[in-house]
Amino acid sequence: MSDQTFELKGNLFTLSVLHLYSTDINLLAEQLYIKIAQAPRFFEGAPIVVNLIEIKNNLVDFVHLKSLLERMNFNAVGVCNGSDEQHTQAKAAGLSVLNYSQDVKSEPVTKQSNTSIVEKTVYLPAQVINGTVRSGQQVYAKDRDLIVIGAVSHGAEVIADGNVHIYGTLRGRAIAGAQGYNEARIFCQKLEAELVSINGNYWISDSLQGEFWGNAAQIQQKNESLEISALVKG
Repeated sequence: MSDQTFELKGNLFTLSVLHLYSTDINLLAEQLYIKIAQAPRFFEGAPIVVNLIEIKNNLVDFVHLKSLLERMNFNAVGVCNGSDEQHTQAKAAGLSVLNYSQDVKSEPVTKQSNTSIVEKTVYLPAQVINGTVRSGQQVYAKDRDLIVIGAVSHGAEVIADGNVHIYGTLRGRAIAGAQGYNEARIFCQKLEAELVSINGNYWISDSLQGEFWGNAAQIQQKNESLEISALVKG
């Protein structure tokens, strides 16, 4: 029997990045409260990194900033792209310094077929869930599409790095393109979602209740926002 009790390995995880354009922490608090109020459970416990590139030469109260993020239930991981002085101050406040130069997005690769060149960022066969994803459950399809042959209940969450297909009613939360895939889409037979998100852009229930609410629909990203259309266009 081995005496080894642990193993350290490198890995990649999804982190939210807060791009800071002002050092006014009180103003940041006001605007963050408004943002989080739109979908509080979506951000709860989310690991977050503060990108300092736009305020690289300014003084930042990192103790106040860290405290604010923690009060809002973020997991304040650290900072990136600051000056040496900012990084020193961030470390003193208990924040890590990440070597992070730009938003990480999946690099598309091309696959030659007999008829066309197809861009792909999803490499694995789709993950298939047979049955309903129930309240409190979370399903994540890494590097692939997610297919749910059933409904997604209120309080449930389905996430995919590729597309999300729901052959039932979407009542919970659906997140596609989780690793930065702009072309990802969400398809559902009946749209009654708490939240939909593609590549970080999201709409909550109030924004979805229009022409396509309660109907078969698809959601995609367009011009840094989301667009909803009929699943089958007549």
